[in-house]
Amino acid sequence: MRYPQGGGLTDAERTAREQVRLQAVAGFEAGDKNREIAAALRVSERSVERWRRQWREEGMAGVASKGSPGRPRLSDTQITRLERALECGPLAHGWTDQRWTLARVKTMIGRLFHVSYTLEGTWRLLRRHSWSWQQPARRAIERDDDAVELWKPGGLAAGKSTAAVNNAWVVFEDEAGQSMTPPRARTWGRKGVTPVVRVRGRGSGRVSMAGMTCYKTGERSRLIYAIREYRGRKDEPKGFGWKDYRDLIIRAHTQLGGPIVLVRDNLRMHLVAPLREFFDANADWLTVFQLPTYAPDLNPQEGIWSLVKRDIGNLAAADLSQITRAVKRKLKMLQYRPEVVDGCLAGTGLALSL
Repeated sequence: MRYPQGGGLTDAERTAREQVRLQAVAGFEAGDKNREIAAALRVSERSVERWRRQWREEGMAGVASKGSPGRPRLSDTQITRLERALECGPLAHGWTDQRWTLARVKTMIGRLFHVSYTLEGTWRLLRRHSWSWQQPARRAIERDDDAVELWKPGGLAAGKSTAAVNNAWVVFEDEAGQSMTPPRARTWGRKGVTPVVRVRGRGSGRVSMAGMTCYKTGERSRLIYAIREYRGRKDEPKGFGWKDYRDLIIRAHTQLGGPIVLVRDNLRMHLVAPLREFFDANADWLTVFQLPTYAPDLNPQEGIWSLVKRDIGNLAAADLSQITRAVKRKLKMLQYRPEVVDGCLAGTGLALSL
């Protein structure tokens, strides 16, 4: 079955085409040749010849645009229905992955409204209604979205209230790591030739990072971090232990010079008995809140790690020390740019007065 076409031109494009035809008519009236008009308007001589014939036979009415045959055929109600269908994701409509391509959106329009759009028309339709081609964020299937939404006004509000009463800092803590294989970053390259970044295939090692994004109303936002290298040697710890987290909290308390409201995730090392005993023993200056499970988007320290890894993208390091130096350099730079730390705080969507 063939559906009526849709998708067409925007209002600005239709107006521009109408102006070109009016300029052509002005050339006809002035006695200009088709070749001269075509060169001036940057159109084909064949189009100018057709417009001249229509102008001779019907006057201005013959030259006027009849409207685009691909003009959008979806009403506002249909657009709303289409957007709701797209927001459900491709899985809900029978596809095996979660990618909305132009071909799939075109198919959805045909299924819902029996209107056939071209791929270009589908692209224009989506752009016209504020849709764009994006790289999605990943979320764990085990994540409880209801718990996350309840924590935003509940858990954070309790933490902010505690911080206000005790004149304390709100401190978000998180960990990350980086191996010898660098993150891939976009780069310019010749069309048809994929750029290649050569990295070392042999050698072990990992740089572990622990960081704290510190916030307090009326104060400059702070970033506190610790770095540890693991080179695969015998009896060498692979990452941070509970004592390292304890020492980092104590260092933050000393540097910030006041009480701390610590917001942390559900890492197993955070839940060990010695660390809980440390929290209980220092309850006079330390209050601990736990983020919902699988909710990294609520932790501004994740934004800091994203900036760090973006800076070392495509880094072909000669050894682990080069990775460590690059990480330390970026973290040190961020310490002197509190506005970037504020941006990571704001990016969580939490109600913080920056």
